[in-house]
Amino acid sequence: MTHPMPEINTLLKQLKLSHMMEYLPQRNREAIERKLAYPEFLSLLLQDETLGRDNRKLQARIKRACLRGDKTLENFNFDFNPKINRAQIQELSSCRFITEKSPVLIVGPTGTGKSHIAQALAHCAIQQCIDVLWLSQSKLFNELQAAKAAGRYEKKFSEFAKVTLLIIDDFGLRPMRSPQDEDFHDLISARYEFASTIVTSNLAFIEWGNAFPNQLLAAATLDRIRHNAHRVILDGASFRGGSTDKSDKKLGGKNMA
Repeated sequence: MTHPMPEINTLLKQLKLSHMMEYLPQRNREAIERKLAYPEFLSLLLQDETLGRDNRKLQARIKRACLRGDKTLENFNFDFNPKINRAQIQELSSCRFITEKSPVLIVGPTGTGKSHIAQALAHCAIQQCIDVLWLSQSKLFNELQAAKAAGRYEKKFSEFAKVTLLIIDDFGLRPMRSPQDEDFHDLISARYEFASTIVTSNLAFIEWGNAFPNQLLAAATLDRIRHNAHRVILDGASFRGGSTDKSDKKLGGKNMA
């Protein structure tokens, strides 16, 4: 009698049920050892396929978002800096701020975990099937400039404007030049009350205006990004052993501390 396993593998391959094919030998052994009924055996295989596909989609979202896989809340050491408001971060991890279309502004000295927390919140959003894009301020402007040169500016701008959660890391690390400040203003205005934006910065909140060459444009941009914003203020030692400059805590918006 011909063993059916090779034929089953061929059929699973044709149907593109790769995860079922991968776990079939294991599940077959379990079915024999545990004397599983046929529906139980089939249910386990279908669960393997579903979980495998979900994980593949999750990894694809993480890749599209340009996130690091290890930058999660589970991997963040809250005990290193006891001043960090853990309850605030846990509340933000629910992603209700995305439903509210509210910004999240994260400030603190170098090495206190701003980028890690921002990416961790992005991972939480991706777990809820929310589209995310992470990029530094420098990369944001480089991509917009390249798109202008290639005649694709409107398409690239629309991509940044419409993504459900946009994370702009290291705001103000380099002062903006014209027309970068105009691009930034237009992007924040397009997302205002439409989609959530997370911004991280080493600058104290009262110093954010210094990143703009045009102070009128700075006032208009910051007024929008501050409105209804959640503030996350990190203070304490650097994870990388650097300096611990203090962050100013003056900013209009939500303070869940």
